[in-house]
Amino acid sequence: MVWEGMSRRKFPRVSYRCLIKMTRSGKQETVDTFTENIGSGGICVVLEDKCKLFETVSLEIFFDEGEDPVLCEGSVVWIVKRHPMKRAEKVTYDTGIEFKNISAEDRERITRLVQNILDSEA
Repeated sequence: MVWEGMSRRKFPRVSYRCLIKMTRSGKQETVDTFTENIGSGGICVVLEDKCKLFETVSLEIFFDEGEDPVLCEGSVVWIVKRHPMKRAEKVTYDTGIEFKNISAEDRERITRLVQNILDSEA
């Protein structure tokens, strides 16, 4: 499914769920989460802890088991607080991350993935 904010973006994004391992700058721990959407320019993930705007993060993006992950850095470019639907749920943050220091090969892998999803929906 094409992500609804596509018309405002330089790179199209699609709804696609894959594992992300993210390490925030200056932190030791790795956070495991999943993508909400992805494009060749960046991703959106849902996090339990709020990042700082323009914070640098290290990313490992896993598409398929057995394939090497995409490795790159990213910059947090937007954050939207998600309010819980039930009291027992935690507040989470939709977090937009723009890819930085990504190899041309890895960016092309993401571009192919996005295009394959778009083609299958056409």
